[in-house]
Amino acid sequence: AVSVLIIACPCAMGLATPVSVMVGTGKAAELGVLFRKGEALQTLSEADVVALDKTGTLTEGRPTLTDVALAPGAGLDEAALLRLVAAVEGPSEHPVAHAIVRAAANRGLDVPAVADFEAVPGFGVRGTVEGRRVEVGADRFMRQVGLDVDSLSEASDALAVEGKTPLYAAVDGVLVSALAVADPVKATTPAAIAALHRAGLRVAMITGDHRRTAEAVARRLGIDEVRAEVLPADKAQAVRDLQREGGRGGGPARVAFVGDGI
Repeated sequence: AVSVLIIACPCAMGLATPVSVMVGTGKAAELGVLFRKGEALQTLSEADVVALDKTGTLTEGRPTLTDVALAPGAGLDEAALLRLVAAVEGPSEHPVAHAIVRAAANRGLDVPAVADFEAVPGFGVRGTVEGRRVEVGADRFMRQVGLDVDSLSEASDALAVEGKTPLYAAVDGVLVSALAVADPVKATTPAAIAALHRAGLRVAMITGDHRRTAEAVARRLGIDEVRAEVLPADKAQAVRDLQREGGRGGGPARVAFVGDGI
């Protein structure tokens, strides 16, 4: 039937195909889903795996500071620590940084200015606050600057198991605190995951978050596979790894990636 249509009236197909892609991408955009290109929409029905970012995709993307654990002999109280951490997180665009800055504002703290600010993607931030060197980030960031987090690992592991994201703060080269932020799962996420499973798709989560945190969220949502502690630059490789695992047809898996960046 399509062959006859193309021979008899090729203009119909020539017009209908791009129009249908345009309408499809337009309707998706109204629902908050942006396709990088028309080809992505056309091949979506052939997907074997849907890989999802966590923060802002599965979760609200608006985390809140929930816990502050001071290291033994930190030499700072919680308010003094939060002033320094909020100062160095102020210029950062990361949702976790915004959570810390909001927490300091809610407590009415006077947050000083930061100098020599540097963001290290996938690791953390550093800067000088009131003459003191402040570094805030993941455990891998602390290891990179030569600090051992073992003294706070028990506290941070307990927080991660609850689905919270732990991070650490160091002042003048001394580990002083483990903090945690919680980012609630979107109300629509469980139904979306269930719908993907009903469609016969495997669901994976690729995130830079702490492994225990990611696994806790995945267990709650029934996600099949977790790739945690993945740096931003390595997410493309994580997708390639999923492709190599194979799809339903026996060849490479076709992976749809859903996140807040392209």
